[in-house]
Amino acid sequence: MESTLKKPTDLRMPSSKGIAIAFWIVTALFCLEMSFTAYYELLILPQAAEAFTRLGFPASYFRVELSWAKVAGVAALLIPMVPARLKEWAYAGFAINLASALIAHLSIGDRPQALAPSTITSVLWGLSYFFWRRLQAMPSA
Repeated sequence: MESTLKKPTDLRMPSSKGIAIAFWIVTALFCLEMSFTAYYELLILPQAAEAFTRLGFPASYFRVELSWAKVAGVAALLIPMVPARLKEWAYAGFAINLASALIAHLSIGDRPQALAPSTITSVLWGLSYFFWRRLQAMPSA
């Protein structure tokens, strides 16, 4: 008779429920952060425009375009019926956005504390994408 208890050397994947919970937690945090920055960039106009200019970006149309792209990306990640290919593009867009933010801060010699929000958001992005790919790889029940 075979034991149903897992052995310490058992490397089977964790349950899909656990992965799904982890995915939704980190994705919700990531999407909250992206939504907050989109809100800030769209509605807190003078300060957001100033921040974009300080980083060397145009403060007008680019800021608005980037903000609406964030809103669209958040919607793509959170709405379950969005096709996987579109979610993949949303993740790619966010990766480009986050890498560009880090590069922009580094290029103007910002203090290390200025990198923290982009770095933390990048970690949330990475975890969300990792768990999403794990969920995609699991057989449907």
